[in-house]
Amino acid sequence: MHKPDRPYATARTIAALMLREMSTRYGKTAGGFIWAVLEPLGLILILAVAFNLLLRAPALGTSFVLFYTTGYLPFILYQSDSVFVARALSFSKPLLFYPSVTWVDAIIARFILNTLTSLMVAYILLTGVLLFTDTQIVLDLRPIVEAMALAALVGLGVGVLNCALIGLIPLWDVIWSIISRPLFLASGILFVFEDLPRFVQSILWFNPLVHVIGIMRRGIYPMYNADYASPTYVIFFALLTMVPGLLLLQRFHAKILNEN
Repeated sequence: MHKPDRPYATARTIAALMLREMSTRYGKTAGGFIWAVLEPLGLILILAVAFNLLLRAPALGTSFVLFYTTGYLPFILYQSDSVFVARALSFSKPLLFYPSVTWVDAIIARFILNTLTSLMVAYILLTGVLLFTDTQIVLDLRPIVEAMALAALVGLGVGVLNCALIGLIPLWDVIWSIISRPLFLASGILFVFEDLPRFVQSILWFNPLVHVIGIMRRGIYPMYNADYASPTYVIFFALLTMVPGLLLLQRFHAKILNEN
């Protein structure tokens, strides 16, 4: 009897895992997806109202809502991808004991589903902000697409590494949640990199999300160049986290599944 080729079997497995997660995360109603839109929108509005009371104008443009939207959307894509990928093995653990389902399938399924969901949410939010704010902006789609792709890539890299580390050292989950909290303040959501003191710039430059958000804003604000932003560095950082994570999972995935 002819067995199906592995690539087709893998595609079907990934699709099945994605459908399973969709039913788990969003249920049979639209309520779950609506909340995925309302949650980031609520935070953006809170930031816009708060800083509108403190400042005369945002660092770029005239709309506080648009400024914080351009920073928060790539950040939340990175954050959600990294979190969901990091928990891929624990989420799909009951299925990973079947020979047809591998740990790679579980990671790819969660990454694709979360990335597509986050991109849809980002599209809805950015379109809504542009329609309902008094801004005359001609978007440059290339840097916007580039920024979101880089954010997803960094999220995948960090998520894969954390997936391995959490499986091998459960305490790492708590440690990472603590040390990563300052990222919201240190990634450029609330400020423009060039406005910072040189000493602070020299430190924050190594945060790949600072580059991602700078590239994102380059596509929104025509006069903003973000010359400091380096896609090469972002890709290097993503690979620097992803490759060790993949090697650890390849070596220890059975141990992780059996001990957790």
